[in-house]
Amino acid sequence: QVQLAESGGGLVQAGDSLRLSCAASGRTFSINRMGWFRQAPGKEREFVASIPWSGAYTTYGNSVKGRFTISRDTAKNTVYLQMDSLKSEDTAVYYCALRLLGSVDYDYWGQGTQVTVSS
Repeated sequence: QVQLAESGGGLVQAGDSLRLSCAASGRTFSINRMGWFRQAPGKEREFVASIPWSGAYTTYGNSVKGRFTISRDTAKNTVYLQMDSLKSEDTAVYYCALRLLGSVDYDYWGQGTQVTVSS
């Protein structure tokens, strides 16, 4: 089992920055990759960013490329999402997700953290 604890959401103004954190606990020795997704009211869940636990590369959704940065700290079993130049359309609940070795999809999800960007 793995538990994910997100933090860092809040209310900011357009153009501001915010950093989300997601700490994993439990079966962390089997982490393959971690990612961030978001879901706005009335919309489908959207991929934001992901990073393999090796940190070899990062992947971003088109809507956040150049503004968001995903990183991880393996010593703390934590993944971060640095969000810069925030826009009102970034308003959503942000979810952290974790994929285990051998899995083809994300196995565990956090409870979500609200990010609200006022224009």
